[in-house]
Amino acid sequence: MDLSKKEVFKTLNPNKVWIPIGIGLAIVVYIFYSDPDITADSLKKIFEAAWLPVAVTVVFILFRGVGYVYRIRTLSLEELTWTGSIYVIILWEFASSVTPSVVGGTGVAIFILMKHGLPFGKALAYVFLTAIFDNLFFLVAAPLAIFFTDGQAFPEAADMEFKMGNSLEYLFYLSYGLIALYTAIMSYGVLIRPRAVKWVFIKITGLRWFKKWRIAAVEQGNEMILASRQVKKMVRSYWVKIAAVTVFIWFARYLMLNSLVAAYADLSLSDHLLIFARHIIMWIVMLVSPTPGSSGMAEIAFQEFYQGFLGEYTFGVSLFWRLLSYYPYLILGAIFLPRWVRRAFFKKEKE
Repeated sequence: MDLSKKEVFKTLNPNKVWIPIGIGLAIVVYIFYSDPDITADSLKKIFEAAWLPVAVTVVFILFRGVGYVYRIRTLSLEELTWTGSIYVIILWEFASSVTPSVVGGTGVAIFILMKHGLPFGKALAYVFLTAIFDNLFFLVAAPLAIFFTDGQAFPEAADMEFKMGNSLEYLFYLSYGLIALYTAIMSYGVLIRPRAVKWVFIKITGLRWFKKWRIAAVEQGNEMILASRQVKKMVRSYWVKIAAVTVFIWFARYLMLNSLVAAYADLSLSDHLLIFARHIIMWIVMLVSPTPGSSGMAEIAFQEFYQGFLGEYTFGVSLFWRLLSYYPYLILGAIFLPRWVRRAFFKKEKE
């Protein structure tokens, strides 16, 4: 993957931080003016949260961050220091926040790992493995969520704020299918036969309509072979650790919303299970969002999935949820990443 200095600096341009913020604010304004139930009094209800569940929410956020740091350090066979692992996660999450969810921060993540001393093949392998394990969690958890909630993981049409009907289900199955296809190709290419995948890429781009992507396909095939060589050296305990911490990370991410909803509503155990299940479904729906950090899609999806639990608190809690789950990395990246990029790219050139 050839990432030139100008290309990466352009990708991480701090001015682009305002794109998802602007989109998110536009959606908020639209929801605010289109919903007659949203008033100054309803917004004040945000501060009626029970403090203990909010504190638990913060704890789950910290657990998630610790899990991410531990996983990338374990993936790298401890070649990354703890400090380096923290920086990698912050920068990686920031890159994901300012790129569309369907794109993600994969290319930037590879570059960040290389700047922290990892060879290209290893950096590529670790990023691919992260994506594969995360996607495997979605692919296993989503059917279980639908099964154990007896189909209630999708909100009833009568409860929908924006009357999306079956659109959410269509988006879910589209996203789920794309995740399954991507994971199958990556798993086969990285773990089984990377040369076969490269051969398919070359054959497809040999067709007249796809020739302009031939060079990129050859490079992608070569990169997959490099990643495969690194991955096949790993022992069984390595895979067990990565799988376990991946489950821990996503449980922490999802349970933080359970805690946040519990700060505004009395929930039974079955309610908690349904909220957890809907978060899994909602997350998969958000993955097909074309906007940076799923801005807009996240706010609308939250309204649809949790209106029945939160009622008049829904809009305020959706803002609170995004503030806790999305904007921290956006703000940290906006503060620290520009300096890091300038130092990483231009320091040597000035010397």
